[in-house]
Amino acid sequence: MWFFYTLIPCLLIDGVAILPAPQNLSVQSTNMRHLLTWSPVMVPGEIIYYFVEYQGEYESLYMSHVWIPSSWCSPTKGPECDITDDITATVPYSLRVRATQGSETSAWSTLKPPFNRNSTILTPPGMDVTKDGFHLVIKLEDLGSQFEFLVAYWRREPGAKEHVKVVRSRGIPVHLETMEPGAAYCVKVQTFVKAIGRHSPFSQAECVKVQGETLPLALALFGFVGFMLILVVVPLSIWKMGRLLRHSCCPVVVLPDTLKITNSPQKLISCRREEVEACATAMLSSEEPFRTWI
Repeated sequence: MWFFYTLIPCLLIDGVAILPAPQNLSVQSTNMRHLLTWSPVMVPGEIIYYFVEYQGEYESLYMSHVWIPSSWCSPTKGPECDITDDITATVPYSLRVRATQGSETSAWSTLKPPFNRNSTILTPPGMDVTKDGFHLVIKLEDLGSQFEFLVAYWRREPGAKEHVKVVRSRGIPVHLETMEPGAAYCVKVQTFVKAIGRHSPFSQAECVKVQGETLPLALALFGFVGFMLILVVVPLSIWKMGRLLRHSCCPVVVLPDTLKITNSPQKLISCRREEVEACATAMLSSEEPFRTWI
């Protein structure tokens, strides 16, 4: 009967034209994203609008069965409605849709059975496993604030222990472990939604390997040699620079040998007196023949 109605643009009931009601209501729910869909009402040359309403347990028990218009779909043109923001509790929700075109309005079509978000399909998140030097790093898909991620990782070898880490950051690289050269490490992840108390299956394991290189040993050797050179060169340079600064600012004046005093001052004074007296006697002796001649 519903198929017959969808083929007819409108019906006449008591002389009033009405639209056929939307049919085939269903909810597709994956990773806590809920999409209500229905078969479109076909009226050639006309634009059909749809109104969506919901009724949860609270509205049914405490608000006299009141229906609440959907946040994003009252009205909407397409035959689907994202009701994620409307479904805020883990209880059965009744959902209904009707079509309108101008002054014409269809009857309500109600989803049966009611929808409960604990039936959502949980899938593993997308992940990107990389190595940053010797660090094992994972970046997870952002599925929303309700999700936690259980990350399992292990070294790929017989009897290896599996480690589990709870990750709450989304879309941000997370360091898991420091890897050993030449070893391979594997990672798998599953989601957990506390609001419905369910886990997704684990993803397929992804593995990365660190090449067994001798580069770190060579770097360590060069680092040690460089450190020893710094210990020797830096103090020597400081000492040499200090000497240069001292000679530049406070030079040491060296007297020539002719100006150096090798005897004590008293002895020098007595020697000077003897030299003066001897010189005076020699001069007097040389003046007397001159006076006789005159």
